[in-house]
Amino acid sequence: MNNISRSIEAFSKAKELIPGGVNSPVRAFKSVGGNPLFISEAKGSKVWDIDGNCYIDFVASWGPMILGHAREEIVEAVRKAAEKGTSYGAPTLYENEMAELIISMVPSVEKVRMVNSGTEATMSALRLARAYTGRSKVIKFTGCFHGHADSFLIKAGSGVLTLGIPGSPGVTESVAKDTLTAEYNDLESVSKLFDAYGKDIAAVIVEPIPGNMGVILPKQGFLQGLRELTSKYGALLIFDEVISGFRVAPGGAQELYGIMPDLTTMGKIIGGGLPVGAYGGRKDIMDMLAPEGPVYQAGTLSGNPLAMSAGIAALKILKNEPGIYKELDRKAARMEAGLREKLAETGTKGVINRVGSMLTLFFTSASEVCSFADAMTSDTDRYARHFNKALQAGVYFAPSQFEATFISTAHTDEDIDKAVECFKN
Repeated sequence: MNNISRSIEAFSKAKELIPGGVNSPVRAFKSVGGNPLFISEAKGSKVWDIDGNCYIDFVASWGPMILGHAREEIVEAVRKAAEKGTSYGAPTLYENEMAELIISMVPSVEKVRMVNSGTEATMSALRLARAYTGRSKVIKFTGCFHGHADSFLIKAGSGVLTLGIPGSPGVTESVAKDTLTAEYNDLESVSKLFDAYGKDIAAVIVEPIPGNMGVILPKQGFLQGLRELTSKYGALLIFDEVISGFRVAPGGAQELYGIMPDLTTMGKIIGGGLPVGAYGGRKDIMDMLAPEGPVYQAGTLSGNPLAMSAGIAALKILKNEPGIYKELDRKAARMEAGLREKLAETGTKGVINRVGSMLTLFFTSASEVCSFADAMTSDTDRYARHFNKALQAGVYFAPSQFEATFISTAHTDEDIDKAVECFKN
């Protein structure tokens, strides 16, 4: 058993200083038991805790580290930027270059605004959609997570789902009333909401590939159906590609599935591991933002040179290196195939969902996992046992059944095979 005495001591101290001892709830290991690891450094596919234990990392900072940790080009870009100052509160050429890269890669984006987090991106996109349409209500999907803004904590995924919190105190009734919930992969549930509230619905916001109740694949025609319904009723379609953006294809899920949303939110990968977010879309919508238009949104550190330089370095690699997504898919397919063999060998009930380099193994007897209800049939105790056995073997998966496993370019076939071998009945 790994010695994690320093992590135990650090967590005990953290609980005296920080609510729950963590600055993001799912890090606390509550759903898997045990003590969270305090990480001291990372390189490539590995992380090291403060006790010196090494782990193959499949959390990947919850998605951003698609190129692995401390990639040389990204570290060098940040170093050069930091030497010139870490923030100016004024425009820089980094912001222009980042915007040009995003617009060139994401099919639906004609203009883009930088912010500091995925939550900031989604809440800003929602405000913009309401202003553009002059309507108040929004449709979201049960189990999808769009950050922790009030409107999005109704029947949310990610840490809200992991911790079993049905919503959140502090969200007012009026906000909740304007948030309508539908079931992912169920077009009929969306159609019924439009039948009842069509003239008041500003937007539908959706993770085109949900990653916050585990990875869920959109059924044939589902995303296209959302596009058609929103167009019919004059509402906007917002793709939350904070996770799927630049992860499943250079242009995200919208490139993969050929669907053009009106607005797109992004994050994670575009910061190369630094805090970042962005939202973009059609020019006529984006031009409503101040100072061009009346919709106000601002941020002192938005587009800061460190995050922009890191993100530019990452996106250039993803855009310009041929075969990178094919190789990521090959590695993830290797893990999927290995895990399927383990399920069969051990007689364990489970479903594996994968899109490109993101996947989830659901411990469930269901025949498929296509929705929140399906995901909720998972045996979370069984997942916790799997997680802890893997951790003891030096493999670090997400400390929650309802998150994704992320493959990076830094993972080797040996890393993948070791992760598969951790699976025990």
